[in-house]
Amino acid sequence: MNKKLRKVVIAGNWKMNKTPAEAKELVGALKQCAEKASCDVVVCVPYVDLTTVLEATKGTKIKVGAENCHWENSGAFTGEISAPMLTSMGVEYVIIGHSERRQYFGETDVTVNKRVKAALAAGLKIILCVGETLTHREQGVTAEYVAMQTKIALGGVSAEDMKNIIIAYEPVWAIGTGKTATSAQANEVCAEIRGVLASLYSKDVADKTVIQYGGSMNAKNAAELLAQPDVDGGLIGGASLKPVDFAVIVGAAD
Repeated sequence: MNKKLRKVVIAGNWKMNKTPAEAKELVGALKQCAEKASCDVVVCVPYVDLTTVLEATKGTKIKVGAENCHWENSGAFTGEISAPMLTSMGVEYVIIGHSERRQYFGETDVTVNKRVKAALAAGLKIILCVGETLTHREQGVTAEYVAMQTKIALGGVSAEDMKNIIIAYEPVWAIGTGKTATSAQANEVCAEIRGVLASLYSKDVADKTVIQYGGSMNAKNAAELLAQPDVDGGLIGGASLKPVDFAVIVGAAD
């Protein structure tokens, strides 16, 4: 697979961390590594930090994303944020379908698809998360399960829309556990996802779609993971909150 067809993207997912003041400080520490990077650098931050981070990243190469959005543009959905609300602020990216959203907040493959289509309609770029649990892996159904998630999430999404979608493979058993898929395991599933995209769209679309690895990538394992032919970047959790570690990962992407 020719990685030159794709841009490497390193995205930080801050999860429920950092007050606005802390966010401003963290972005300040990340600016230097981002300016030197040949890869794209994205920080996806809590809603309360978006205004601060958008202001702090002006004039830098750091792009800003949210961690979720609703599928309706407005309505009686207490506590939710719509895609048009995000774009009105200047937000460029949004994470959809993260395993923590699925596990703790009732996200399903169907609601993930609805959010994907709403985000695309609003002009957002999407980091779409898919991945298996430890049970799925032990049962030997990783490929089938991840293919199913991918197909349902992309229902009604055109080949043209795929230019605005990044897929993040995040094995659930490796998120926040300290466990990491081996580089071979990560590449195998990323390659299988690429095969699904080829069957849904075309080889050209599959070859041009960025597929990240998102399961406990850190400063120690990033270089090996990013060297794999079908791993085009990372969706970074804990390490994205540590400027030194995040800089190492960005450097490994380069």
